[in-house]
Amino acid sequence: MGMLSEFKEFAVKGNVIDLAVGVIIGGAFGKIVDSVVKDLIMPVIGRAVGGLDFSNYFITLGSVPADYKGPATYEALSKAGVPLFAYGSFLTVLLNFIILAFIIFLMIRQINRLKRAEPAAPAEAAATPEDIVLLREIRDALKR
Repeated sequence: MGMLSEFKEFAVKGNVIDLAVGVIIGGAFGKIVDSVVKDLIMPVIGRAVGGLDFSNYFITLGSVPADYKGPATYEALSKAGVPLFAYGSFLTVLLNFIILAFIIFLMIRQINRLKRAEPAAPAEAAATPEDIVLLREIRDALKR
């Protein structure tokens, strides 16, 4: 029964719950950033460099089967089992990571700025140790 109670104590701690909430929100936030990169940023970049689709930037590492009659797109060739070096997909994921890291940096920067702006609470004087209080009483008694 001791291990069960230890687990309950561990699972109910605030840090574990905060971490779980952070992971869930982070996953949802990651999907938003994926969509921003894939649906908004990459088409603009693709348009700027001539209307190219980054997801179809790849190098074929093996031979295409002789009976293959489908399109020469990343998705179709990978389904056909052709080994591909998909650097366009990597560029999209890399851009996604850079944007996500930049957004997190801005959030942390703002949080730190708000923390610095808060007025520092005046520190309470530390309680005088009991032996010092006793020595002072003795000193005062001797003076009298």
